[in-house]
Amino acid sequence: MKIGIIGGSGLDNPHIFEDPRDETVITPYGEPSSPLKHGKIGGVAVALLARHGREHTIPPTQVNYRANIHALKQAGCTHILATTAVGSLREEIGRGDLVIIDQFIDFTKQRNLTFHESFEPHAPMHTPMADPFNEDLRKLLISKCELLGYTHHKKGTVVTIEGPRFSTRAESRMFRLWGADIINMSVAVEAILANEAGVPYAAVAMSTDYDCWKTDEEPVSWDAILDVFTKNAEKVTNLLIHVVPEVK
Repeated sequence: MKIGIIGGSGLDNPHIFEDPRDETVITPYGEPSSPLKHGKIGGVAVALLARHGREHTIPPTQVNYRANIHALKQAGCTHILATTAVGSLREEIGRGDLVIIDQFIDFTKQRNLTFHESFEPHAPMHTPMADPFNEDLRKLLISKCELLGYTHHKKGTVVTIEGPRFSTRAESRMFRLWGADIINMSVAVEAILANEAGVPYAAVAMSTDYDCWKTDEEPVSWDAILDVFTKNAEKVTNLLIHVVPEVK
């Protein structure tokens, strides 16, 4: 058992490991976003990867998602837990709330969304994606949110946009009409590739803003996102500390 952790904005390099060590890796798809930080949480082996690099230098479109997922699988990770900052598209999902994502809408345009560069003759590979987030991991995340008393939402549909720009008001309203609950720039791509690689994947999202669909407040800004996430990052870290030892 080894758990891969993909750290999102504000949670790229947490000091939560026993016996930490770094490993620089190369994959058939190039270099991942950061070295892997190996260690243990509650006696369970983990490997952390910083999605945007440890100093957040990699824009969403330029993240090498294929290398990231492959690096974790190559390192022996049997499960992947991801963290991410998101904008809320629903009044009831407040700033600082956690969302245990169950569905995605992929609205990216320039990402590599498969490991398959070609198919073997008469053997196309089409990965089922009806339920892209592992239900056992989701249930564990939900149960620990309840145990810790964190305000959370047991499900939510994330729309992943290209970025790095934020949405227009028209786009934000459209996403709401589509049924999306939250918005970010990464999770759909990771979920697609993790499923294709056969690694159970789940993501916990922290709502940091209301995108720009609400007209009674300022549109989202990076400074506002970072402020909320920094103030609440300990919740996500604590959640991981409680979840990792019980992954089966």
